[in-house]
Amino acid sequence: MSETNRGTIGKFALLALTFSAVFGPRNIVNNNIELGLSSAPIFLLATIFYFIPFVFIIAEFVSANKNSESGLYDWLKTPLGERAAYLGSFTYFFVNLFWFTSLLPNVIAFASYAMLGYEQVFSPLTTAVISTALFALATYVSTHGASWLGKITSVVASVVVGLMLVYIVLAGGALAGGLQPADPITLETMTPTINWATLGIMCWIFQAAGGAESVAVYLNDVKGGAKTFIRMIIAAGLFIGLIYASSSLLINVFVPRAELTFTGGMAEVFIGLAQHYGLSTAIVGRVVGVVLFISVFGSLLMWSATPVKVHFSEIPKGIYGEKTTELNSYGVPERAAWAQFFIVIPLMFIPALGSETAQDLMSTTVNMTAATAMLPPIFIMAAYIMLRRNHDHLERDFRMGSAKVGIAITMMLLSIFVIGFLAATFPTGSDIVQVLLYNVSGVVIFLGAANLWYSHYLKKAQRSEVVEQATPAHI
Repeated sequence: MSETNRGTIGKFALLALTFSAVFGPRNIVNNNIELGLSSAPIFLLATIFYFIPFVFIIAEFVSANKNSESGLYDWLKTPLGERAAYLGSFTYFFVNLFWFTSLLPNVIAFASYAMLGYEQVFSPLTTAVISTALFALATYVSTHGASWLGKITSVVASVVVGLMLVYIVLAGGALAGGLQPADPITLETMTPTINWATLGIMCWIFQAAGGAESVAVYLNDVKGGAKTFIRMIIAAGLFIGLIYASSSLLINVFVPRAELTFTGGMAEVFIGLAQHYGLSTAIVGRVVGVVLFISVFGSLLMWSATPVKVHFSEIPKGIYGEKTTELNSYGVPERAAWAQFFIVIPLMFIPALGSETAQDLMSTTVNMTAATAMLPPIFIMAAYIMLRRNHDHLERDFRMGSAKVGIAITMMLLSIFVIGFLAATFPTGSDIVQVLLYNVSGVVIFLGAANLWYSHYLKKAQRSEVVEQATPAHI
């Protein structure tokens, strides 16, 4: 691995990367709709007790694999073996299939605000049709060299953070001026009710605080090395956690929780702010719509190709066909990207056919996205436990305490994640048929197919090895 370009990322650049990977304003509305004001303290606790320890785990994996650029597959291979490494890498690709289904309706809503100043509400089926067209456009653009998107989304992420800081200041100022919030801010409303439903929705919080695994691959590129990386990413995580918590605490100052929607909720909040301060709601709606549309559509464009490229390029050659993994002139496995497109389409339409409104559709898809988002961290944490148990001798610059401390912390996190995954997969009061059809079958079918595919690869590799050994060498 070349060291020529190492140490080129400064502290501010790392902060920007972390914000882009972790912070998402729609997470604030989604969790407020489900948890109310109790999402505020939960966000802060998730930052302290999940994001920071998980950053330590990722940093240790990166530090132990300095000569690797591929990430997840190489992190899992030594502790868990090649099959589990493949499945773990597959989950990183697989999770995004469901993430697209929850993101696309937001793109439609914010585009509506950007053009009209308000949200044009569609039926679930119409939403699915428009989402399909948007995803086709995103797939085409992302496979044809959208290298400028990284810079744009980083800038927009900074603008989004700025918007949230403006909201926090103005909402706080309104309260200080004597405004009674639309929903009361009390100790009672902020105290979470711990039950099966809350445990399932906690996955949404964990998903919102996630993203460290995508940032941590830059550890070797940061000026100052591991110490600077750890210090800055923790600072960024705490700052993001404070923004999440503060915004969640003040999100119902102008608009009650009951009136917010999953699709255009963040724009609705800013329109409520505009009404209070006597600003033009049409202008504010359009400005916020433009910023959020660019943000979410930019994310859609980037992630349409990135997980495909990571998964299909990092695993051993031969698992997939050469045509599937072949890179086009822009360095993207185009056929794999379009295969992803055709997999996502039924994932959009199945819940749409079983939902009465776009709100119901979003509730189903966001919940499943949050549940499947737990899978890659579960693989990573299981691998970390095995790393500390069986491979603690491997040289690395950073360790999360002693082996006993690291294992104890990770076991606690892993237990919470497994419970959260089960609670999100089997939510309280849900239609058991829809749960089995969408939540359970999606995970079982995709992971089962991936496991069978890997078994087929092993058999093919063994047959090739037998043929090679039986073929006499030419003299």
